[in-house]
Amino acid sequence: MALTSRELEVLGSCPLLRGVSRERLRQAAGAGSRVAYPAGETVYCPGHFLRSLGVVLSGQLQVTKGTLSVSRLEPGDLFGAAALYSDAPEFATTITARRPSRCLLLSQKVVDDLLAEDALVRNNYLRYLTGRIRFLSTRLQSLSQHGVEGKLARYLLSNQRGQVLVCPATELAGRLGVSRASLYRAFQALEDAGLILRHGPSIEIPNLAALEGVL
Repeated sequence: MALTSRELEVLGSCPLLRGVSRERLRQAAGAGSRVAYPAGETVYCPGHFLRSLGVVLSGQLQVTKGTLSVSRLEPGDLFGAAALYSDAPEFATTITARRPSRCLLLSQKVVDDLLAEDALVRNNYLRYLTGRIRFLSTRLQSLSQHGVEGKLARYLLSNQRGQVLVCPATELAGRLGVSRASLYRAFQALEDAGLILRHGPSIEIPNLAALEGVL
C-alpha cells in the first residue's frame, strides 16, 4: 500500500532522507515495508528484531532498557541503526508502540542502494551517525568523571558475584558515603548508558567490560 501524502511528508523529515527529491522519497517508500503496530505491541527487542532501519510514520514508540524508560520516538524519528550492520541487536533495548503506530522498515539492501545512489542520503546518514556517536561519547565521558558514578561503578565491580549484586539503596549509600539522592542520580546515569539494570534491590551488570570502561 502506498504511503499517504502526510506519511511522505514525515518520511522526508527523517534524518536519512531530509532534503531529497520527491522521487527519491517515493523510491524509498516503495522499496520499504510499512507495518502497523497496535498499542503495546513490541516493535524491536534483542530477541525479536529485523536488520532494518525503521522510520516512525505516525503514532509514538517507547524505548526502554531493562525496566527503564529511556526515550520516546515521534513521527520522523529513526530506530534500528545499531542493528543494521551488526551481528547482534542493540544491547538491552526494547521498543514498543505506546499508541497505535505505523512505521516504514528499510532493509539493509534498500539502505545500501540509497547510500550508493544518492550523495545527499550518504551525507545525511553520516551526519546522523556522527550525532549519535557524539551523544554517546558525551554520555560516557560524563560517567568517566570522578564522582558518585565512579564510586558506584567501582563498588559494583568489586562486589559483584555472577554479574548480580543485591544491596538496598540505603545500605549502599552509607557504604559509599553519599546521599540517597546522589546515589539515585548515579544509578540513573549508569542505567541510561545501558551499563546496569535494576530490579528492586538487585543490580545486574550485563557487560563487566563496558562498566570497567567508565573508570
